[in-house]
Amino acid sequence: MAAAKHYLDDPTNAVLSALRGVTLTNPSLLLDETNKIVYRHPSSITSPKNVSVVCGGGSGHEPGFSAFVGQGALTACVAGTIFASPSAQQVRTCLSQRLPPGTQGIVVIVTNYTGDVLNFGMGVEKARAIGKKVEMVIVADDVGVGRAKGGKVGRRGLSGTALVVKICGALAEAGAPVEDCAKVGRLVVDNLVSVGASLSRVHVPGRSLQEAKDEEERLGPGLVEIGMGIHNEPGCEKVKTDLPGLVKIMLAQMLDQNDKDRAYVKIEKGDDTILLVNNFGGTSNLELSAAVTEIVGQLGRDYGLKPKRIISGTLFGSLNGPGFIISILRLADTGLGTGKSLLELLDAPAQATGWPASIRPETWDKGYEEIQATAEDDKGDTRPTNLKVDPNLLKSALKSGLDRLIASEGEVTRYDTIVGDGDCGVGLKRGAEGILKMLESREVTVDPLSSLTAIAGVVEATMDGTSGALYAIFLNSLVANVRKLDSASETQLTPRLWGQALDDSLKALGKYTPAQPGDRTLMDALSPFVETLKATGDTKEAAKAAEKGADSTKGMKASLGRSVYVGGEGHTEVPDPGAYGLSQFLTGLAEAL
Repeated sequence: MAAAKHYLDDPTNAVLSALRGVTLTNPSLLLDETNKIVYRHPSSITSPKNVSVVCGGGSGHEPGFSAFVGQGALTACVAGTIFASPSAQQVRTCLSQRLPPGTQGIVVIVTNYTGDVLNFGMGVEKARAIGKKVEMVIVADDVGVGRAKGGKVGRRGLSGTALVVKICGALAEAGAPVEDCAKVGRLVVDNLVSVGASLSRVHVPGRSLQEAKDEEERLGPGLVEIGMGIHNEPGCEKVKTDLPGLVKIMLAQMLDQNDKDRAYVKIEKGDDTILLVNNFGGTSNLELSAAVTEIVGQLGRDYGLKPKRIISGTLFGSLNGPGFIISILRLADTGLGTGKSLLELLDAPAQATGWPASIRPETWDKGYEEIQATAEDDKGDTRPTNLKVDPNLLKSALKSGLDRLIASEGEVTRYDTIVGDGDCGVGLKRGAEGILKMLESREVTVDPLSSLTAIAGVVEATMDGTSGALYAIFLNSLVANVRKLDSASETQLTPRLWGQALDDSLKALGKYTPAQPGDRTLMDALSPFVETLKATGDTKEAAKAAEKGADSTKGMKASLGRSVYVGGEGHTEVPDPGAYGLSQFLTGLAEAL
C-alpha cells in the first residue's frame, strides 16, 4: 500500500507544479500554463529557421516529455493530464503560437496511443491548413503486444520514444530539412524494439486506495508482469522468476527471429546497437543497475551483441511504477553522411534536463583495456608465536557460537526492524557464515594467532556498516594484543590471558567510538563479557554477564546508532539487536568450552 501514498493528491495541481519545476531547472524554458505547453524561450534559439521538434502526451511519464525540451532536443512539449492525451486545441496552440515564427518546418513525435495520435493528428492537419510544413512521426516500439493481439492498432510507444526525440532534435539542431528529420525519426522507429516488466501497476494521485488493494490481489507476491504498458495497461503474461529469468524472457521477445508474432526488427549478431534500460519510476537505482549488468551479460553471451552505448535511468516513466523497460536500437545507416549517423546524433550535445549526458563519446570510443582487479594479500605480521591452544576445542567452540548466532538471525532481524533499519541480523549472519567457511577450508593450528588473524580478515571482507567496522577494529586490535602475550617459551593461552587481551582491545576500540554500556549498543554485551572474563577467567560466567547486559537494553533509550532516529516505544519491547546477537554468539562459544 506504500505505492498509494503521494505528496500531492490533486492530479491537476501535481501536473502544473511539475511543469513549473521543469522551467526552474532549465531557465531557457517557458510555460504556457493554460495549454500546458513547455517551450524554448525565443532568445535561447540561435537558429530560429531550423526545424522545430515537438512531442507530447499524457503526464506521468516524467522526465518525458517536458524535460526533453531544450537545445538539441525538443523545441516544445504539450502535456495532458495524467495518462491522458492533450487536446487538439492545446496541440494547435503549440504549433501555431509557441514555435519560432520563421521555422522552416515542424516534426511532431507522438507515441502510438489512440488519443495521442488523434489529437496530435488533428493539430497537425490544422497547422497544415494554415500553411505550415508539418511531418508526424508515430513511435511504436513495444513487442510485448504481438502482431496478433495488436491488430490494426499496432505496437504501443514505449521508452524508445526518448531515442527518437534525441536523434530528431540533434538533426534539427544541425539545420537539416524537415523531410530528413522525419525520415530519420521513422528510421529509428523501424529499427527499435522495447518491452517492459513491472512488479505492479501504479497508483495515480487522487484515485481511491481500493485500486491499490485490488492491484495487490491481481498481481500477488513473487509475480512480475511482462509486457506492462506505461499507462497501467496489463502485460502479456505473469511469471514467477528471478532477474536472470525475467531478462531472458524479455530479450527473447525482442530478439528471437523465430517468434514470428514479435520479430519486428532483425537484429543479428555483431550489429551495432544502443541499449536503453529505462526505469518506470519506482525501481531503486541499485536494482536498475543490477538489471543493466544482467541485460548486457545476456546480450553478449546469447546474442553476440555489444551495445555501442548503454543508457540507464528514468527517461520515460510511469509515475512510481516498480518496473523497467529494455529498448534496443539497431544503428541503421541514415544515408546523410558524416556527422549525421544515428550514433553521432545520439551523442550530440543537448541542454535538456531529462537527457543523461555525463559520459562523453570519446570515453565510449576509447576502448579501455580490461584489467582484472587484484589485491595484495595483506596478511600483516604472520610470524608464529609460542602461544598455544587446543585447536580442536577452539574450532568446536567457534563453530558452536557461530551456529547459534546464525540460528538467531530471524530474531535479531525482527528486533532491528522494530528499532533500526532491519539489516543487523543479515550482517551478523553473513560474517558468521564467512568465518565458518574459512574454518572448514583451512587447518586450525595450536597457534591461536593464525586463526584469529584469518577471522579478522573475514570480518573485514564480509561485514559492512557500523557494526562491521567496530568488529573489524576490535578483532585487529585483538590480534596485536594477543601477540603482545607471546614469550620466549611455550605459553598456554588461558581464559584470563584472553581476558587481558580482550580488555586491551576494548580500550583500543574506545578511541573510535564513544559507545559505553548503557548506550544501547553491542557494548552492553561486549563490555561485561570482557570484564567478567578478565576478573574470573570463567567463560561461562562471562557469557552470562553478556546475556544479562544484552537483556538490560530492553527499555534503554539509545544514545548512538540508527535507533536514535527511530521513534515510537519499540525500545521498551526488545533488546538492542547488536547486543543480543553478540550475546548469542558468546553463549554458544561458552557452551562448547
